[in-house]
Amino acid sequence: MILRLILLILLPSFVFTSCSLKKSKKSKTFVYCSEGSPTIFNPQLASDGPSFDASSAPIYNRLLDFTEGTTDLIPSLAESWKISADGLVYNLSLRKEVKYQTTPYFTPTRDFNADDVLFTFNRMMDKENPYHKVNGGGYEYFVSMSMGELIKSVEKVGDYEIKITLTKPEAPFLANLAMNFMSILSKEYADDLASVDRKEDIDTKPVGTGPFKFKKYVKDTLIRFEKHESYFLGPAKIEKLVFAITPDSSVRFQKLRKGECHLIKEPAPTDLAMLREDKRIKVSELAGLNVGYVAMNTQKESLKNVKVRRAISLALNRESYLAAIYLGNASLAKSPIPPTLWAYDEDLPDFKYDIEASKKLLKESGVKLPLKIELWTLPVARPYNPNGKKMGEMIQEDLKAIGIDIKLISYDWPTYLAKSRKGEHELIQLGWTGDNGDPDNFLYNLLSCDAVDGGSNVAKFCDKDYNDAILAAKRASDKPTRKDFYKKALKVFQEKQPWAPIAHANTYRAMLKDVKGYVVNPLGTESFYNVSLKSWSNTR
Repeated sequence: MILRLILLILLPSFVFTSCSLKKSKKSKTFVYCSEGSPTIFNPQLASDGPSFDASSAPIYNRLLDFTEGTTDLIPSLAESWKISADGLVYNLSLRKEVKYQTTPYFTPTRDFNADDVLFTFNRMMDKENPYHKVNGGGYEYFVSMSMGELIKSVEKVGDYEIKITLTKPEAPFLANLAMNFMSILSKEYADDLASVDRKEDIDTKPVGTGPFKFKKYVKDTLIRFEKHESYFLGPAKIEKLVFAITPDSSVRFQKLRKGECHLIKEPAPTDLAMLREDKRIKVSELAGLNVGYVAMNTQKESLKNVKVRRAISLALNRESYLAAIYLGNASLAKSPIPPTLWAYDEDLPDFKYDIEASKKLLKESGVKLPLKIELWTLPVARPYNPNGKKMGEMIQEDLKAIGIDIKLISYDWPTYLAKSRKGEHELIQLGWTGDNGDPDNFLYNLLSCDAVDGGSNVAKFCDKDYNDAILAAKRASDKPTRKDFYKKALKVFQEKQPWAPIAHANTYRAMLKDVKGYVVNPLGTESFYNVSLKSWSNTR
């Protein structure tokens, strides 16, 4: 009787799993349980992981790319390049016979060429470009990285050759060309949309050269893609790619175990042990190229005083966050850059937990207690912070001990990002996963004066000594010299404390053992081009 009851309880789940997997084998459908909704389908206008996952990797290509699983640069839409001796001129030879995707809303009549590269750059660079202000025109990466000031000109030398001239040498420039925001758009598609007064569609009904073409988006529910049969590197093994949007990590965990998805991103630390014990599932782990932090808006009256910021930092019991939230699957952060980057400074002092020293600094600051401050908590699990709400509650208790009353606030993910760019917050939980393997990607993008206007510097921190050091690092051509400048910048960061760095989290992906060809990307963006299921080899 007991056995019969157990079978009755388990049978529905087993039948659902079997049917789900059987269906995916026949249609070669791959289901990825993603952690959030995209804000848009154009990487130029995005700054968040869910948007990059849903656009740059499946739909688009860039002039350069990274070898899968590494930060090593390789050719992509540009076959080769030459750099002038003074480091100012880049000549790039473009790949021929690259097809754009054919969709129900657009049929291309020509292949990729130099006109598409010029259109892509000019949309971001030229304020008079008819597409510059379309869908808000918020080119956060382009602005935060001062690409408009760096690039003097982009010229068409021939149909398959372009010349980019810079105003000054820029050590990480090639790596920047491989970043998500430099995905190449179709000028022909843009012209087609402009002719019917539907320019907004370019960012919501995307067309690119990538391995998958956009099919359908149901807001906050799912995204459907189909393989691009004429992809220049050969068609993907997956015929239909589905993103099942599942913000709750525990729900993603259950969906994977039921066979409702093949792979999940960022399983909760609490679920890792169970996932590893499940014989049907495998877990991939990588030291994260990331940092999670609490930024302090230095333009807000409550946080302008550096002694207040330092007091807040001293009152945070980071060790307890690592134990309760990351379950030990992370390392304490003392720097804006992770230990896996070559510019990391081991000699930087650790951030201390010292309540008495914190109270002393608050007293010296002259602020009236209790000090009331708002803290925005992450609404979604991110690689650098798997549980923003819980961390917020722990921070709230820690700061209460020094006379700071914290009000916890959150928004849906797109709203959270949009409001943070405008600087509406006081304290905010955020983080960063590296885009190109260069320290500049963290230290300039997140903390430079230029990034204040761009929106990615949510601390609104602009310090001359810090800024001079990171700009000098950009201009230097050798790593030892660049590292010396970064050391200076990191010392200023610790003195001024625009952030309280929290953790560098390990990156995890969990998937059914049937999955093959998947490689964890240290840069965070998901690519399914080389992915398949072992069971597909038995189907036609």
